[in-house]
Amino acid sequence: MRPISLNMSAFGPFAGNEFINFSLLGRNPLFLLNGPTGAGKTTILDAMCFALYGKSTGDEREAAQMRCDLADESLLTEVSFEFELGDLRYRIRRVPEQARLKKSGDGYTQQKPEAQLVRIEQDGSESLLVPAKVSEANSEIERLTGLDADQFRQVMVLPQGKFRQLLMADSKEREKIFSQLFQTHIYRRIEESLKSQAASIRSAATEQKNIREGILQSANLSEESSLEQELDQLKPALEAALAEKKQAAESCDSASKQFEAAKLLSADFTELTALKAAMAELNKQKSGVEKQQQQLEQARAALAIEPFDKAKLQRFNEAKQASLAQSQSEAALTNAKLELKEAEQQFALLPEKQTLLGSAEEQQRVLLSFKPLIAELERLTTELKVNKDKLSLQTQQGKQLNQQLGDIAAEKTALQQQQVALRQQADTQVEQQKAVSAAEHSLQLGQQLTKLDETLASNQQLIEQSIAQGQRMASEYNAAQQHANQIQLSWHQGQAAIMAQRLHAGDACPVCGSIEHPQLAQSLQQLPTESDVEQARLLEQRAQEKLSEARQQHKALTVQQAAWSEQHKGLIQQLANKAQLSVEQLSAELLHAKQALEAAQHAHAKVTALQTQLEQNAQSEQVTQQNIEQARELYQQIRSQVDVLQGQLDQAQQRLPEQYREANLLEQAIELQLAKVTQLKQTIQQLNDSHAKAREALTAAQAAGQAAQQNLKLAQNALAEAQQIFAKQLEQSSFANENAFNMALISDQEIAELDAAVASFNQQYTTKTAQFDQLKQKLKGKKAQDLVALEQALKDLVEKRNQTDTLWNQLNSRTLNLSDIQQKLLAADKNAEGLQAKYQVVGTLADVANGQTGNKISLQRFVLSVLLDDVLLQASQRLQLMSKGRYQLIRKEQRAKGNKASGLELEVEDSYTSKVRSVATLSGGESFMAALAMALGLSDVVQAYAGGIKLDTLFIDEGFGSLDQESLDLAIRTLIDLQSSGRMVGVISHVAEMKEQITSRIDVTKSGSGSAIQLIVP
Repeated sequence: MRPISLNMSAFGPFAGNEFINFSLLGRNPLFLLNGPTGAGKTTILDAMCFALYGKSTGDEREAAQMRCDLADESLLTEVSFEFELGDLRYRIRRVPEQARLKKSGDGYTQQKPEAQLVRIEQDGSESLLVPAKVSEANSEIERLTGLDADQFRQVMVLPQGKFRQLLMADSKEREKIFSQLFQTHIYRRIEESLKSQAASIRSAATEQKNIREGILQSANLSEESSLEQELDQLKPALEAALAEKKQAAESCDSASKQFEAAKLLSADFTELTALKAAMAELNKQKSGVEKQQQQLEQARAALAIEPFDKAKLQRFNEAKQASLAQSQSEAALTNAKLELKEAEQQFALLPEKQTLLGSAEEQQRVLLSFKPLIAELERLTTELKVNKDKLSLQTQQGKQLNQQLGDIAAEKTALQQQQVALRQQADTQVEQQKAVSAAEHSLQLGQQLTKLDETLASNQQLIEQSIAQGQRMASEYNAAQQHANQIQLSWHQGQAAIMAQRLHAGDACPVCGSIEHPQLAQSLQQLPTESDVEQARLLEQRAQEKLSEARQQHKALTVQQAAWSEQHKGLIQQLANKAQLSVEQLSAELLHAKQALEAAQHAHAKVTALQTQLEQNAQSEQVTQQNIEQARELYQQIRSQVDVLQGQLDQAQQRLPEQYREANLLEQAIELQLAKVTQLKQTIQQLNDSHAKAREALTAAQAAGQAAQQNLKLAQNALAEAQQIFAKQLEQSSFANENAFNMALISDQEIAELDAAVASFNQQYTTKTAQFDQLKQKLKGKKAQDLVALEQALKDLVEKRNQTDTLWNQLNSRTLNLSDIQQKLLAADKNAEGLQAKYQVVGTLADVANGQTGNKISLQRFVLSVLLDDVLLQASQRLQLMSKGRYQLIRKEQRAKGNKASGLELEVEDSYTSKVRSVATLSGGESFMAALAMALGLSDVVQAYAGGIKLDTLFIDEGFGSLDQESLDLAIRTLIDLQSSGRMVGVISHVAEMKEQITSRIDVTKSGSGSAIQLIVP
């Protein structure tokens, strides 16, 4: 990763916006971050780490604590960081949680944290990867860089006071870092895969064993030999049961056939009796059906001549309607003649109405010409009133401005008098400040002494508690160790009993090989499993870790107590050098001095406020004078407009009649005249329409009368003809007269019902007769049998057949079940053998890969140990140079105690003493050189292996002050060599030699209004 630019807003000590363009320093720069203590040099590293991960480099401040207290309330705290990863460029913007001003209204609202991640393409376009969600941005950054926040701080940033952490990390912690850097997760996945496969095989073997036992238990068998013995006994019994089953089935089938034949014969005799009864009933209905047949024939004859009767009736109705229409046409003709006469009388008044209409339209045009004059008159009246109101308002405003000018002058005099009095009171502020500082210092010493006494007492209680806790942890560890040893012993002893359960006479013992077993081992108690043993050992390990932790805590408390005791002695000595004043006296003096200082500061604030008010007073006086002049000019303009509008109003009133000067009166007159014109037009139109309609109605009535007369004549002729045709048809039919014809007529539905009833009776009679004759012939010479006796005999045979079936099913089911169990046992034994052979391979590989054998080093840690050796080889070359050939880093190969992870710890080889010792024994300056060499060596090896992570940037925060002059020169030379090989190196240091030798700088300056940044490039 290579920084491109960094923009900070209201972040840390930077109150405004600060921008750093790292590109101006060069492609692979070595630069110095320079500035006084507290200016914000480390904050620049914090800003980059916060932009990437939302955390500072030291991880000592929360995101919500990063806002600058001096920043303007309207400025949002945020960081934007642009950087390169290989050939790709990204920009991330992050905003921490903070209180900000509301966009509308007063008060504050809580700004939620957010983060945006953008990829910048080569053509300058941008692709949004994360829009706002913080968790998504963190995950994406970890995916891109291959590092989380802790790993970034350990391998790319050496923060202030954190150098030893890189060296002192244990195997487990260093494994986590290296696995990310070198992408060795595949080995971890191999470990987990093998472990999972081995566990699955063990589980499957246990399950197979349980299945075999369950198979035998399901058949109520204790061992496989009982199964074979029972199968031999079942074979002859099953054959005998099968023979009895077949014989019983044959007897049952024969009896069933005999019973079914008897039931059919009995049903035929019953049906013959029913047919006799049905035939008797049909003979009774025969006479009634014959009458229905006669009625049906008469109805069909009447139906043949019914259309002629309907035609005669229709002609009669048509003649009646024609006669009625002829009478109505004569009455309509008379009415039309009367209406025409009346219309001609009204039509004679038409000329008079047209003359009145012309006069009314002329009067309407005159009234409409007055409407524009009314609008003009209203406009002039309104404008005149508005300008008069403005004139009055302007006169009143002028008076108010003159009064305001006098008030401003009086206020100015009073403020000047107050300012003179308050200046005298504020001059005492310097003397009061000195008194407050002296009193505060003495009081602080006393307060520190009191607080330190309380801390010493509290820490002493903690020490006593830690002693008691250590004793309790030791007791718990001893108990856990004894329990684990007992479980382990029971497990070993139980293995003999387990193997003894599986031995049979003639089997070879897996321990001694003997095929005779005179006294098999037995266990009277429940045996522990491997899981129980592992759990007991895990509890033992946890108890040991708690004991070690308690001892370390006691040691730290003891060291801290000694340091606080020394600090207590120093505070007592400082108070002895001061004047012999009690804490209460110092507090009283401080309170008195503070009260006087507050009064002076209050007076000084009032003087400043009065000066501001005087300046505002002068500005108000000038503005008021300008407003008075503008008001006078506006008054004259409005006065002239009022005179012009009054003249225009007088002229408009002379042109308009007095009775129409009001708009509502003119509108009423226009509406009345319009109604009069409309009414006259409607009257004339009605006269024309009425006369024309009357003439048309008379002509239509005359034509309708002639048509009605002709229709009547035609209808009467058609009626006579229809009567003659019907009479002729009736005469030719079988009916004596028209009355007999009408009696025979019935509806179509009644005809259909009669026809269906007659046909149904004839069909039933024919069918029943045929069935009776056929069944009588079939039963000739046969007799009915005893069904009850036959049914009872069949039931007895069925019961016997069921008993034989049940016996055979029981024997057959047991035989099949035992055969199936026999096959399942064979399959289970075969599966168990396969699992055992598979576990011998996979289980051994899983134990080796997961560090469960030998030196307890897992596969991934073994690979990482090889990579660590390469890192240490590179790091030792630089460390030997910086330590003048004294030190080199090596990997500790001894196995750690207990189950603690090992294989990646570091040691240092001292060429002066020819001994190897822990890196914890290095001094502060030596630790810094070792950590720097380690970080540089790690960067070289990671990029050499091309694991997808580029560590081409390193930031170092302080640490050079702990080096002597020669070591410092060697360290600077190492950094220059690193920079020349294509790395960016940023250094934070107060050492003067660093500033002289590193010319590219980022200077950070601080002031009362916040820090600022300046880029210095040679």
